[in-house]
Amino acid sequence: MATVTLLSDEEVSAEALAVFDDIRATRGTDFINNFWRALAHDPALLKATWNRLKVVMGPGEIDPLTKEMIYLAVSVANSCEYCIHSHTAAARAKGMTQAQYGELLSVIGMAQQTNGLVTAMQVPVDEEFKT
Repeated sequence: MATVTLLSDEEVSAEALAVFDDIRATRGTDFINNFWRALAHDPALLKATWNRLKVVMGPGEIDPLTKEMIYLAVSVANSCEYCIHSHTAAARAKGMTQAQYGELLSVIGMAQQTNGLVTAMQVPVDEEFKT
């Protein structure tokens, strides 16, 4: 259950509605997801988060599908159910196949296992790995 209400277009401030309009235009959809509707209680935070997300997830040296897969992996590591679902959907929309998804889950699982082992054993970092 959410700790804040999810605001409809009719309930948000003019500033938040302007961000919603930008989300719609940027994404080419009328859909505004619950994350943005929850953030709309704080229009400044909503705007800042959306603007930063557009930069980070926008065009760059890393392709859009890889960015979504990284976001998904970090969301799994942080146990963010909402982000796992939303970024799995986004990765699929950007072309992630079932085989890629399975391989990604294998990498996530392997990293969790080896991270746990090395943390438990407090293995010192090799000098060759330090920059």
